Amino acid sequence: MKIGFIGLGKMGLSMASLLKKKGHSVIAYDASVEALKIAKNRKILTAGSLSELVNKLDSLKIIWIMVPSQVTEEILETLTPLLKKNDILIDGGNSYYKDSVKRSEQLKKQGIDFIDVGTSGGILGAESGYCLMVGGKKSTCQFLEPIFKDLSFKDGYQHVGISGSGHFVKMIHNGIEYAILQAYGEGFDLMFLKKEFDLDLEKISKLWNKGSIIRSFILELSEKVFKKYPSLKNIEGFIEDSGEGRWTVQESLDLKTPIPAISSSVMHRFYSRNKDLFSSRLIAALRNAFGGHYMKEKGKK
Repeated sequence: MKIGFIGLGKMGLSMASLLKKKGHSVIAYDASVEALKIAKNRKILTAGSLSELVNKLDSLKIIWIMVPSQVTEEILETLTPLLKKNDILIDGGNSYYKDSVKRSEQLKKQGIDFIDVGTSGGILGAESGYCLMVGGKKSTCQFLEPIFKDLSFKDGYQHVGISGSGHFVKMIHNGIEYAILQAYGEGFDLMFLKKEFDLDLEKISKLWNKGSIIRSFILELSEKVFKKYPSLKNIEGFIEDSGEGRWTVQESLDLKTPIPAISSSVMHRFYSRNKDLFSSRLIAALRNAFGGHYMKEKGKK
């Protein structure tokens, strides 16, 4: 398929590269000249503007937007007037699901199909494929299936429901991720503080992945993190809050159902800005390992 790809950040560039590798015709755009240069070096066709991107596509235009949630609306305002009936817009970023519902309704008036895709896999997804949670009109999603299947891990793509459902499921996914990271962070914090046992946290991470009921990909990353930063002493305990956890907590308030573990993990992110805890340092390092998220090392600018 021929697809326009907007956003060549830490995940977008890898996704565009994977689509090209799988035989799709990709035309990419990013506001960053440097990002476009990297794409060109990977033999990906590029466009210098959104209008040029649209003009280079086929009569039926398929465009994947992979930018931060706060930039999506700006992109859509410029892009939408350039499109026509039956064109397809895919938002693969971490947009708020209620925004995706509104965008779908607005674009439907112009006859444009809007598909929201919750995308998980982080910066490592390029190696084994991503997990895609797809919301939108079923027939359109079926038409786009070659793209979704080529981007995803084996059996890692699913049409989860109507417009907004893809980003809703991804929001809950990220809320769960918050709580899992918090649990690992706190557990390893206790072991770190038990100095008389002189515990090797790297080896324990590896051990727990050998048949333990808490084995996971996050534990695999924990092993790598402890190998690189044995005591995490050079990692600042500041944990970024990108929004999805807060949205999940708000949803629990709207639905009047308790989610204490996730809520507590969101609060810890705010707490991390004032306290340099070991658990915060581990979570910051793990988020950097799987998602390329911001991590500050002491002594480095």
